[in-house]
Amino acid sequence: MKNLNLIWVIVMACLINATPTFGQSKSKKNKIIADSKTAKMEFIASDALMQSIFNNAYGYVIFPNVGKGGLGIGAAAGNGAVYEHGNVVGMAKLSQLSIGFQAGGQAYREVIFFESKKEMDRFKDSRFEFAAQASAVAVTEGASANVKYTDGVMVFTMQKGGLMYEASIGGQKFDFNKL
Repeated sequence: MKNLNLIWVIVMACLINATPTFGQSKSKKNKIIADSKTAKMEFIASDALMQSIFNNAYGYVIFPNVGKGGLGIGAAAGNGAVYEHGNVVGMAKLSQLSIGFQAGGQAYREVIFFESKKEMDRFKDSRFEFAAQASAVAVTEGASANVKYTDGVMVFTMQKGGLMYEASIGGQKFDFNKL
């Protein structure tokens, strides 16, 4: 069983690292940017109060399509567009590994807001990651009303599909590439 888990970790790590971001064609980048604009509209449609968060954030990154799966050990990956003052400034890659009770697969969207230049620069330097204790708010009507920045960052997710049972710990790592 230990060997099976080790093999699973190696396979998932390879899959995450195989997710291209920085060698993408212009059309692929344009697709991610278009999908991120659609995701932004859907976040706002689900909770109209998010419009002011988008307007007032120093910057944000939208991952319009994150795929996640696991059986004991899990992984997630996605590509996104990075915005500073509302303008696209680069592309990003999300990688996640987790361990614990989990089974299934799901797709979701994620948006990370940065309160100031300091947090935005840390993300752009690819020195940004979430530890196991980090949490995200699931977007529903009014969910953003009382959410505050924690250490200059605010995270929201939106379920797209799939089914996953999970009680695990893990972390997310991000890589940035300037356009």
